[in-house]
Amino acid sequence: MKYIQIDSPQHARKNMLRPKERFSFRCHAGLSCFNLCCRNLKLFLNPYDIIRLKQNLGITSSEFIEKYTDIVLRPEGIFFDVRLKMAENQEKTCPFLTDRGCGVYPDRPQTCRTFPVEYGLFFNAEKNAYEQVAFFRPPDFCLGVHESATWTISEWEADQQAVFYNRMTGKWAELLSLFASDRARGFDPESDAGRMAFMAAYNMDEFRKFVLTSSFLKRYLVKPSLRAKIRSDDISLLRLGMAWIRLFLFGMPSDEISPRRAVS
Repeated sequence: MKYIQIDSPQHARKNMLRPKERFSFRCHAGLSCFNLCCRNLKLFLNPYDIIRLKQNLGITSSEFIEKYTDIVLRPEGIFFDVRLKMAENQEKTCPFLTDRGCGVYPDRPQTCRTFPVEYGLFFNAEKNAYEQVAFFRPPDFCLGVHESATWTISEWEADQQAVFYNRMTGKWAELLSLFASDRARGFDPESDAGRMAFMAAYNMDEFRKFVLTSSFLKRYLVKPSLRAKIRSDDISLLRLGMAWIRLFLFGMPSDEISPRRAVS
């Protein structure tokens, strides 16, 4: 899924799929374009994508990041992005593409999972909340749009088991918006603080070591129900990581984590 920052709700509503609007799409091996969308991609991974993929492959976060990704800082330079490396072949295929299709299909990234729907995020000032919007954007070569199957957004998300993916990516997109706000003025993503934040978002194995072996739990009060899960549950640890980034970089405590009060 591609998350884009949308400044104008009117613009978003003009182009987005409405909740009950139906679109036609079905992808299957009988289409001549099957797997063409899995080539020469600029596919950016979200933190939850990496959790699912590294678990599927049975490797650590560090191993996955080293072998399968490039860490990039785009021109706007607000925070690091993690981009999937393409295979070193003529077609620059996805490294997980096989002759039979996707080799990590149950844990495929959200961009692939929700294709050909892309998502955006804008802040609704009237509701004082972020809203997720969806766009139907198949590539020109896609023949799946001529299939008879039709979907609403909610039906498509349920069919592709994307509901939880969307929720986690939405939380990450909200956090990323802080890096583009006045709160992040002077922040350098290549600083030690920036690298710590990257670890807390993308490298659960290293972040777990940091939380459990440093003075972290002496300095921060972590919600008991969350603390009980972080030794073995990467999703809970990611929730802690995102909450800690808000506190560590932006001074925003939450129900999940807050500074311990110094004992006088």
